[in-house]
Amino acid sequence: MRRSTTTALGLGAVFAALAMTGCAGHTGPTDVSASARGVRTAAPSVPLTSAQLDHRLLTESDLGEGYTLKPEVPRHNDDVTVIGCPALQKLGGDTATGSSLDFARKAKSSFAYTASGSSEVSEELYSDNPTKLSKGISKVFDAMLSCPSYQVVSGTTAVDIDTEKSTAPDLGDEQWTQLLTFSAGGQRSVVKQTAIRDSNILVLVSGSPGLVDAHLGRAVNKALASR
Repeated sequence: MRRSTTTALGLGAVFAALAMTGCAGHTGPTDVSASARGVRTAAPSVPLTSAQLDHRLLTESDLGEGYTLKPEVPRHNDDVTVIGCPALQKLGGDTATGSSLDFARKAKSSFAYTASGSSEVSEELYSDNPTKLSKGISKVFDAMLSCPSYQVVSGTTAVDIDTEKSTAPDLGDEQWTQLLTFSAGGQRSVVKQTAIRDSNILVLVSGSPGLVDAHLGRAVNKALASR
């Protein structure tokens, strides 16, 4: 079997999935600004700083009652490998960093939604040259979706993963969406990942499908608010 270091996009969802018990039924407003729909002024020519991105992340007050910010958990030094997906093995380089997608600027936050058990939602913001963002995220999504089933192993933990392409909302300049079904230790959970690129900003929201659908529009709006 072929092994590779997994991409951060898949890895983050793997460990998030281990803490989830199912989809959330929470819904909320998802109105989208004209900027998020692609109607905006001239595109900025340089990436935003990480501090600027951090300021544009969703907060507990943005999400509403029942959400708790999760502290970032240091990653263990266990090797993480992918088994059964040659396309992921071929990625390498700047997309297989093992810590985050290799773009110029980044910021991330994760929340637990206690109102529906142990559901979670996380947001990642990236900023870089628009072409690099487009090619980088497309390469990762295409590789993951090229393998309907594969396995991720971290230390002594093995997670079976099934992937399925999903319909992406008509936001920004480009969109990607997939559903990942995780099975490990007798537990099964589904994670939705949606990425929206608008000019030099990439918004990636992952977590329980209901939470992703509820907050994606709000995340895109806030990320592009200063355009």
